[in-house]
Formats: sequence, C-alpha cells, structure tokens
Amino acid sequence: MIDSVRVRVPAKINLRLSVGPLRADGYHDLVTVFHAVGLYDEISITRVGAGSGVSAQVAGEDASAVPVDDDNIAVRAVREAAHRARQPTDLAITITKCIPVAGGMAGGSADAAAALVGCAALWPGTLRADDLAGIAAALGSDVPFLLDGGTMIGTGRGEILTPVLAQGGFNWVIAVSDNGLSTPGVYAELDRLRAGADVPPPSGDDALLRALRAGDAKALARRLHNDLQSAALSLRPTLARVLDAGIELGALGGIVSGSGPTCAFLARDRDHALDIAVGLTTTGLVRLVRHAAGPVDGARVIA
Repeated sequence: MIDSVRVRVPAKINLRLSVGPLRADGYHDLVTVFHAVGLYDEISITRVGAGSGVSAQVAGEDASAVPVDDDNIAVRAVREAAHRARQPTDLAITITKCIPVAGGMAGGSADAAAALVGCAALWPGTLRADDLAGIAAALGSDVPFLLDGGTMIGTGRGEILTPVLAQGGFNWVIAVSDNGLSTPGVYAELDRLRAGADVPPPSGDDALLRALRAGDAKALARRLHNDLQSAALSLRPTLARVLDAGIELGALGGIVSGSGPTCAFLARDRDHALDIAVGLTTTGLVRLVRHAAGPVDGARVIA
C-alpha cells in the first residue's frame, strides 16, 4: 500500500482568451488556447492516523495568502476524490507554491489537478480518467486542462478540451506583480466595461493555431490575445508599464496572463528570455521574474 505521493503540476498561460457575453447563470462562454509552462507547484499527500481528517499546510512563495481549510480547492479536490473512490479522508496535504497566487496562471486549479492525480496514485484502481475529468470540471474551468497539460483549445467554460499540435517549444518570461487580482473581480470589470455593447460570441484564431503548428514564435507573438486584459489594466493601470517595458526590452510579444496581474512575454529562445528577465528585474516594476518553457505535461507523480 502506498502511504505517500508527491505530484508536480505546471502553471498555464492563455495564448488566446475570447470571452463571450455574460450568461444567465453568471458564467461566460469562452474560447481559449491553454498552454502549460514550466513553472511548478508540488503537492504531497500522506496517509495519517484514522480520524484525523484532511489537513493542509502551504509553503513557498505567497504561502500566507493560500487558505488551508475548505476554501482551498486542493482540499476540496481530495475530499471529492475520496468520496468518489470510497476511501477515508485521513490525509495530510502539503502544497509548495511557486506558481503566483491570484496571478492569472491557475495556481489554485493546478493544485487541485495535482491533488486528483495524487489521490489516483494513492488509491490505485479506484479512480478512472473520466472520474478525474468529471471532478476536475466541477471544481473549476482550468482544472481539467492541468490534468494533461500541453496545448489545448478550451470551450464552454474552458473545461471542454481539444488538443492542439504545437511544434517544438516556446520560451516565456513570467513577470509577477505585487498583490493578486480576483478572477471574479476581473470578469465583473470586463462586464462593466462592456455594458451596453453588443458582445459577440467567443471565437478562435486559425492564424494562432498555424503559428503553433509551425513552431513560429514571431507569428505566435502577433496573435496573442486576451479579452480580460482591458479589465485587468482598468483595475491595475501600472500593468501597462510592465507590458511596455517587456516590449522595449525586445520581447516578441506580451500579454496579461488570464485574469492577471502576471504578465507573460514571448522570447526567441532561452538566451533571449534570460536577457529580457534580467532587464525586467532592474525596472522595479515587478516583484519577481521567471523563465519558463512550454508546452509541458500536466500534473505528474514524481515520487
């Protein structure tokens, strides 16, 4: 019997995020292109004594900003997986953060995906792939993608996935700002900015998909698009200076990642990315800067 498992899970960037009008249920239809990048959280799940229940602790960057009760999506993922697998919930979860918290890179969703993969490894044969996908979709729009990673088109709320061919790899510079942004708050600001406008349904971009198939970083940079970017900039105007700084330092393109405030810049190659990262670090506009390549696999057991 396995007593403990450790899972590594990447962050995501939305290469394209097209947001439809507000639905009656409070959600929006999306067409997005998810891209998993090598900026990782790690989760350990360990069996503990009977009657202990689920406990969680968080270490690493921004650890104090992450809840350790049922407000933590990874805790909810473990509870739901245990219920589905008919297993006891006497488990200790340790989350080591590197993905920015409330940064638009799906850090919480990544932890939930890692927790589901960890539970499947802890209880072999009890959870099928479709069980994990169903739990993931119920937990959040980004969780299903982070089970598999790579590059995919997401539709619906983002949970309906279609793989995309991405030739070779791409090098990114991730610029993390102080203080996160609430995803619901950014969507609400987008709805406010759009008030009274005729909002079209969300759409894809064939040119972006061709750039991915060709492994053409320059062409991809020209097609980066995020409907939430205007709302993030409205709530955090200083992000415009970060985006301008990345382009001035030679990035092929830049974009607010998801609901922000993290910004992602596309580079020609690893050396170019490192040069941009050094330059952004000296601007004083961001809290920290990371290099990350993509696409990478989703949540995977590493120990």
